[in-house]
Amino acid sequence: MGRTDILYKKHKTRQDLRTLLSWTDPDLCQALYAAAYDVKVRNVGAVVYYRGLIEFSNECIKNCRYCGIRRGNTSVKRFRTEREDILSMADWTYRNQYGSITLQSGERQDEEFITYVEGLIRDIKTLSHGELGITLCVGEQEDRAYERWFAAGAHRYLLRIETGNPALYATLHPQDGHHVWQVRKQCLQTLRRIGYQVGTGDMIGLPGQTLDDLVDDILFYQQMDIDMIGMGPYVVHHNTPVGKEVLQAGLDSEAEKRRRLRLGLNMIAVTRLVLPDVNIAATTALQALHPLGRELGLKAGANVLMPIVTLPKFRPQYVLYDNKPCVDENPQQCRHCLQARVASVGDVVGFGKWGDAPHFFHTRRESAQGSKSSENGI
Repeated sequence: MGRTDILYKKHKTRQDLRTLLSWTDPDLCQALYAAAYDVKVRNVGAVVYYRGLIEFSNECIKNCRYCGIRRGNTSVKRFRTEREDILSMADWTYRNQYGSITLQSGERQDEEFITYVEGLIRDIKTLSHGELGITLCVGEQEDRAYERWFAAGAHRYLLRIETGNPALYATLHPQDGHHVWQVRKQCLQTLRRIGYQVGTGDMIGLPGQTLDDLVDDILFYQQMDIDMIGMGPYVVHHNTPVGKEVLQAGLDSEAEKRRRLRLGLNMIAVTRLVLPDVNIAATTALQALHPLGRELGLKAGANVLMPIVTLPKFRPQYVLYDNKPCVDENPQQCRHCLQARVASVGDVVGFGKWGDAPHFFHTRRESAQGSKSSENGI
């Protein structure tokens, strides 16, 4: 049996996934990416959907040890974008037919913040006549906050698990009782119960992370019935505890960055093979490690891009990791740049469409059929 035959096995074992993730030979990797791209085309189409990214505040109560806007980073100038500016950015996104936006910020859990986001969602729905899809990425919250935002009109929520390994998760966060892996998992379950399309993801190439951890992450997405996945290679931020440890240990060489990039692309491709009908983002972290990183992500099976719409004056203050792309561009420049990147891989942009994951509707249909069968005594 040839080494690439594993790509076409209908039911892949855990060892199969580990083997695919471990591939480093360029020819094997290209075969993996080609197979994943074919699965993408057959299940979600050769269409890339935009999520206009509005990073509206970098204030954060969390102190994650890898993140550039962690509470303990006193060198960051904190900001809150004025409501009128956020609505102006949302209107620009609507007029440019992005189809959807993502509202992202540092994490807050106070009533003022919850009410503010709720009002933003309603206002954005009003200005777009209900036509803009809204994804939220604002961290862990109590059930009631998620419910209020869903009722206001948000329909997708992205909350990265960061890693499916609780022990590894603990190395990324202070042990203060406010950074608990089980709480994060429970939030994902709550979001599913409320009715959101649920997104999560991991960081790839973390210090201490193994191939088995990455296999477990893919199985976690499957077991949690995830609809959309935003994952990317770990990129150092020099002014964080984890970043400093990596730099001091000499673990951020060009060879190491190439390893993380390859592993990130392998993760996109293997995840696409396992979960053919989910949405997978080609993240900016890929481009932080390679000028064509996002194109490579699309060719490996990703189908979502998140062009930055954040006001240019705030972009330098919303830097989660070093060498973040597009910090010095304006929204119009990002629009033209990304459209060319999409065309270069043979895909088209799904302008004016929400681009929801088919998986979400497949799951709902199966659930409804199961309930009907149960009612009928089948």
